[in-house]
Amino acid sequence: MLPVIDPSNGKTIREIAIDDAPTIEAKLAAAARAAEPWSRLSFAERAVVLRKVAGVLRQQRDALGLVMTEEMGKPQREAVAEVDKAAWCAEHYAEHAAGYLADESLESDAQHSYVRYLPLGPVLGVLPWNAPIWLAFRFCAPALMAGNPCLIKHDPHTPGCAQGIVAAFQEAGAPIGIMDALYLDNPPVEKVIHDPRIHAVSFTGSGRGGAVVASLAGAALKPTILELGGSDPCVILNGADLEAALPAICTSRIINAGQSCIAAKRIIVEESSYDAVVSGITDRFRALVQADPRESTTDVGPIARQDLRELLHRQVSDTINAGARCTLGGKLPEGPGFFYPPTVLADVSPQMAAFREETFGPIAVIIPARDAKHALKLANDTDYGLAASVWGPAEAAWELGRQIITGQIVINGIVKTDPRLPSGGIKRSGYGRELGPHGIRAFVNAQQVWIGPKRG
Repeated sequence: MLPVIDPSNGKTIREIAIDDAPTIEAKLAAAARAAEPWSRLSFAERAVVLRKVAGVLRQQRDALGLVMTEEMGKPQREAVAEVDKAAWCAEHYAEHAAGYLADESLESDAQHSYVRYLPLGPVLGVLPWNAPIWLAFRFCAPALMAGNPCLIKHDPHTPGCAQGIVAAFQEAGAPIGIMDALYLDNPPVEKVIHDPRIHAVSFTGSGRGGAVVASLAGAALKPTILELGGSDPCVILNGADLEAALPAICTSRIINAGQSCIAAKRIIVEESSYDAVVSGITDRFRALVQADPRESTTDVGPIARQDLRELLHRQVSDTINAGARCTLGGKLPEGPGFFYPPTVLADVSPQMAAFREETFGPIAVIIPARDAKHALKLANDTDYGLAASVWGPAEAAWELGRQIITGQIVINGIVKTDPRLPSGGIKRSGYGRELGPHGIRAFVNAQQVWIGPKRG
């Protein structure tokens, strides 16, 4: 059984049966059977299905959001917003898939030569717990519109979210086999990856898990996309508009109780703004309401699991012991649930745990920089490369931003994912892109077509 533990109180609220071997076989077989008829449908016909699914998501946003809140602690108002974003993703690809995958003419010695984008077949999405509805649709909406059936394997702690997604497709009248979920712990996924009916794998999660999935899929010669962790730099240059920057940075850091790969995890500040930034972030974090995530007034919910809270506290404690200044929080609260207080760590240096490691929680890590050149060095002093942001005068911010080694850069704005724009990382943050036109081309056969006779 997969136990579902409510992180706001630590209680097991339900258990969901793990798929046995015959059930896994039935789901793989259904996906394989669905592949050819789904691939033969036009983009317009597939779009009808995706739009209906989006409609069901919007109708059930409150119920789906509550399941998310129960399973991983996301505040309810953020949870329903995530459901809305998933619906938007489905609608976006329903509208734009035909254009993204239009035939591409290329000049050659043929009478006509071009590239066409054909589906591969069933694709497996291995998904994490921190955005269980949005990340599922980030994977499946483009893959489905490209003509590939999808199987999703959620984190074992969020099986109810997977059930809700499958139910939405069923209620929308989607063809059998184009979308289903596998309810498994992590080790049995190896056999699914090796199954010849799975043609590609998308993985979002830890670097360790990504390395395992890449190795398994590579051994089977199957394409993969890996979206792994991040330790995203947020650089504040002299002359930045702090009235605009600080609210956005604080929002970026505390969404989902700070459990976001693209959160502003290392806030690097030039000297003249440093004290104002530390003071401003501390004041804003102090004003945050941490409470039951079901309450509409809650800003920060619990950490998703006890072990994750313990890891976060170890990182905070190690950083303080190494000389960082804690201006707020930093202590484990008493009482039920896996809450961790909004915490601000100032005067952090590159040798400290909160600089070197990815931190998943509501902690602001503030790092002083002597000047812009030093800020750039600090920003790139990481094994990760998922996203980054720079705040400051437009030209200076743009010039520094183009030198940060990352998959996504934002100038004077908040880092976010958007169905219209590609998203993904480099270095230990993974490879490949999801979303935008690049994302839908991740799992297709870019087939070259040459039509003769050869021109003289």
